[in-house]
Amino acid sequence: VQLQAFGGGLVQAGGSLRLSCAASGRTFSNYHMGWFRQAPGKEREFVAAISSGGGTRYYSDSVKGRFTISRDNAKNTVYLQMNSLKPEDTAVYYCAAQYYNGRIDYTMRALQEYGYWGQGTQVTVSS
Repeated sequence: VQLQAFGGGLVQAGGSLRLSCAASGRTFSNYHMGWFRQAPGKEREFVAAISSGGGTRYYSDSVKGRFTISRDNAKNTVYLQMNSLKPEDTAVYYCAAQYYNGRIDYTMRALQEYGYWGQGTQVTVSS
């Protein structure tokens, strides 16, 4: 599956952005989808994930209550609505796909479980 993320940009602290990730090439509804981010000098980290059918969502503690992941299987797109942005949210954001193998659990948080990655979109939050 091919993934293309877009929607990043520069925003002031307290502002909002919505990232989108368009998928093609495979049956989108067969994949859990995740968002990860990588700040300069840091490892890539989990942000949010949504199950293939959209019924289960996971968030990292650092974004819970501020970010919302959603998906539209008819449009082959996953979204990340980011509100109350902080300077520490500055990073390159990546979307990723994990083939649904019957599990809907903590493995959706694991970077190594995702076999397909988009190219990343830069989010910069100024103070």
